[in-house]
Parts: sequence; structure tokens; C-alpha cells
Amino acid sequence: MSKLGRPWSGSYIPDTQGFSRKDCLLSEYAPAPLDREERVLLMKGEFLRQDRSLYLHPYPKRADAAAPIRMGFPVRPKLGNEPRDDEERFAHASLTRMNEVLARIQELEEALDDPENVWSRLREAWRRAENEEDPRMAEIVKQARDLTPVLKSLEARIRRVLRRNRELTPIDRVQEMDRASMVWLSRQPGRTVVERAGASQRILSTVRRENFDTLENRVLHAYTKLAEAVAREWLREHPRARESARYKSVHTYRKLLRAFSRMLAEIDVGIAAPPVTPNYVLMQDRGYRQTFKAWERLLRREKTLDELWAWQAQAWTDFAVLAIVLALDELDESELIAQSPVVWNEEAVTGRWFHQDRPLAVFWLKQTGRIVEVQSRPETPGSLLTAARAHVALRITDPQREDVSRRVAVWTPHAMEEINLTEAVDECFGLVNQIQQVRIGEVLRHGVIIAPAHARAGSESRNSGGMRVDGIALGASGESLARGMEAIRSFARSEIYREAQ
Repeated sequence: MSKLGRPWSGSYIPDTQGFSRKDCLLSEYAPAPLDREERVLLMKGEFLRQDRSLYLHPYPKRADAAAPIRMGFPVRPKLGNEPRDDEERFAHASLTRMNEVLARIQELEEALDDPENVWSRLREAWRRAENEEDPRMAEIVKQARDLTPVLKSLEARIRRVLRRNRELTPIDRVQEMDRASMVWLSRQPGRTVVERAGASQRILSTVRRENFDTLENRVLHAYTKLAEAVAREWLREHPRARESARYKSVHTYRKLLRAFSRMLAEIDVGIAAPPVTPNYVLMQDRGYRQTFKAWERLLRREKTLDELWAWQAQAWTDFAVLAIVLALDELDESELIAQSPVVWNEEAVTGRWFHQDRPLAVFWLKQTGRIVEVQSRPETPGSLLTAARAHVALRITDPQREDVSRRVAVWTPHAMEEINLTEAVDECFGLVNQIQQVRIGEVLRHGVIIAPAHARAGSESRNSGGMRVDGIALGASGESLARGMEAIRSFARSEIYREAQ
């Protein structure tokens, strides 16, 4: 295994050194990799008659992980925990960025409901996300809207049962005795019941008491605890949205959950531990059934977040690809002439919510007379993309000319720490320059780096000798999304209308 800190890197990380959080966790295998390594294949190609396979490794779920060694990485923050030091604040900031990226990708699911207007609907959703005062939709937002009346209804009619207990009861209040009570009475001294009752005039009898500690109420208590923690996390991630309707709704819902949880604790209701096999009430009572389903969705969310944390670099690539498609779709003369079917997964698989055939989208520029294909993880990347280690690319073809199509390499690096765009652009430019020495039937003279914006969006560019590399730091919400998307639009226009090389 040859470890790479960056896809364009000209040197490998030494075998004695593990990945650090400034690295992109990439590696090349030749020959086939060992099965014990955690990895997923990004691209498999051939360069100078040698097979090359580019793999991505996940962020560790533990602080220090082997196979491969990854040192100094933060683990995903536990739900509801407030950051106490710089390391925990760093982890929470990483989680916030990941959630914003996932929100943009998941908006594609709703856009797919209208296949004819997928990209226009997704564009509108992303434009709304550019306004941080209009926070993202999330599961807890939906539950705040749908379950507030349900919880208020359950509070007024919380289910209880009468349970039999044996207690010493005054004789005149005895209503029921079981076998054990009668055995106890027969063993007391005296000839009559009054004598056997003794000075206190009490005997052991069966008494029915109200009890709220039922399975359905334990599930309800578990839900209020979990949902309150999720609501607190969501509110912390959207401090600038305090005046929005969604923020106020979640804030009010959190207060309702806290009050309900305290009430359940006061009446001695326990907390259910998953998994739970639903009883009759959880299946048939509408209010309890809705709460049980909401609890299960939040539990699945927590399990899913563990996997998404590990494979968030995969989600970042999908986010960058969608950004490129939206930028191309906005060109005045652009016409979408082909689109691969997008298959949405019920759960993320190694960080990916959707899969598609290749290319994802093909645009026809009616006035310019060019065809632009957006390729993501191509099955046959070609020698130059393989050499560039770019598993996303644009393919630009002019049907009126007989020369070969040109490709634009797109790198989508993801690292826990911010990537220096200036250094990255210089290194990529050097790599593109080296690629020109390879004389084969392909053209690759331009490229773009799309990296996560940690603090704010930005862009860099280097253009010389007919070659150009751009670097763009893109965010997934607010101003960083707006500025990053504008930089991608500018890059797309410059590449599309460049004279074919």
C-alpha cells in the first residue's frame, strides 16, 4: 500500500508513519490490496501499461485506529454533549460541516420526486440554504411539526395500569384477598378476624394501585430524552436562525420534551433500551405508535451518523459533483440531453446516499456547439485521469471537429483540517505540467480543486503556458455556499467557452 496525503501528491507517506488529520486518507495499491484494510475503491485505471487503483480509507471511529494507522483524529461527538475544550470544539465543527453537506445531498431526494425538474428544484433548495437565517430541514424539524399535538394529547391521557400489591390494610377497607393473604391471616394468633388483626386492626390483603411504568411509557420516556438531545444539537448548529419559524418550532418542542421527561421521571417511569418489540398499545394506539416510529427514526439516525462520519469524504465528492451539475445547468444555452437514473438508497452505503450510471449528466450547448459530460467515479477513466488521480472529471467534445475530446480533472479532496488552496493549486499545476509529457490520444490541460471551506469560501488560480488549475473552497450553507457556487459557475464558464485545445 502506498499512502497519499493528497490525490495530486508526488510523494507517498512513509510506511512507518500513519495518516494524520491533515491528510485525505488515500492510497494506491499495486498489486491487489490486503483484505484487512478498511477501504473503498474510488477509481481503477491504467497508466503506462501499469494498473493503478485509487482507494479511500474511512475516518476512524476510535481515536487511534489500525489498518491503516490513523493518528490524532477526533471521534464523532456524542449526542447532546457540549464541547469543553479545543479538541471537542474541533470535532463539533467537523460534525456541523458534515451535517450541512448531508442536508444539501438529501435535498436531492425531494427533488427526484419531479424527474423533469430535478436540477431546478435542487437549485432552489440550495439557494434557500445560502440564507443561514432559513435553517436546513432535518428529522427533528419534521417531528417538532408533526408530534407536538401528539405529545400534548398523550400528556392528557397517559396510559396507566392497575397492579395488585399485598399491603396491610384496615379491616373495613379490605376488598380482595388472594391465597397468600389468606395463608398469612391463618398464621396470625387469635380465633376471629378481629383478633388476628391485632392492635392495628390491619390484615394483609390485595390492593390495586395505579402504575405508569409500562412498556409504552418507557418508550415514550426514551423518546423524549433522545429527541431533546437531538433538538439541542440542532439548535446549537443554527445560532443565526433564531428568528426563523423552524428554529422557534424546535425550541418550543425542546421545552415540551424536557417538561414531559421530568413528568415521566416523577411518576417513576423507566427508560426503554433498544431494541424493543412493540406490544399491542405501541402497535394500535395512534399516539404511542407515532412516538414509537419517531423514536426508531432517531435511533437509526444515530447509527447512520457513525457510518457517515467515517465516510464523509465520499459524501463530499457527491456534493461537489452536484454543485458542478447545477453550475452547468445554469448556463443560458445549456440543455440537458441525457441524465443517468439516480437511485436513492434507504441508508447511506459507505457514505453515499445515491448511485448512478456514468456519466451523471450530459449537456448540449446549443450556440457554442459542444457537449459536456459530468463524470463521477468513471469505470474507464483513461490514462491521464488515472495519472492525475482525479475520480471526477468534465469531458468536453466538439462534434464539428475531428480532434479528441478534452478532459478537465476535478479533485475533491476532503481532510479534517483546512486545505491550503495556494499550495494545492501550485502542486496540481505541477502535476498537470508533468502529464503533458505523456503523448497519448487524450488532452488534459486544466483542472479544478473543490475543497471544504472551513472558515470561509475562497478561490485561487494559476494559468500559464496553456494550462490552468483553479482551487475553490466551498461551504454547504450560508455565505460560504453562495460564494463557493459563484466560483464554480465562473470556472465552468471559463472552461466551457475556452477554445478547444
